[in-house]
Amino acid sequence: MAVTDIDEQIIQLCSREVDVDKGFDLLMKTYGQRLYQSIRRMVVGAQDAEDVLQETLINAFRAIGDFRRESRLYTWLYAIATRECLRFYRQKKLVLKGFDDEGQWLARTLYAENDLKAETILLKFHEAILLLPEKQRLVFNMRYFDELSYEEISGITGSSVSSLKTNYHYAFERIKKQLRHAV
Repeated sequence: MAVTDIDEQIIQLCSREVDVDKGFDLLMKTYGQRLYQSIRRMVVGAQDAEDVLQETLINAFRAIGDFRRESRLYTWLYAIATRECLRFYRQKKLVLKGFDDEGQWLARTLYAENDLKAETILLKFHEAILLLPEKQRLVFNMRYFDELSYEEISGITGSSVSSLKTNYHYAFERIKKQLRHAV
């Protein structure tokens, strides 16, 4: 997909020293909320999501000159956000104690940050997603919530389309199984 006019405007403004603030503001206004929602689904905690978003935007801003216009700007930003989420997971793994994996920790964070009863199906759905293996969780979030095509996800993750379809299928089946037991 081609770069949009707004993407081109962001790239141009961010590349010029005079218009850097305007470029960063436009980047935030155009993609900040959408990126935040994607990141929040992956890292769960609001403060953690804000930190990861900030790192994502700083890294994108610094590397905007390297953007090759082979995809939409959002796809490129999403790839940076995904790498930042994975870095966040690696850092958390070093300090997590008492949890078998980050999925359990993320599920605990989900319940701690929501006023809803732990019994609600929506929380159970999100918990089931968080308990997926990392690769399946990422693919499921990108496909289900962000409605990215398998080709876009492939560009972000570097995985083959067939591998992504398999991961999505297994994720879907695991979530179904988890929800059957929860109800």
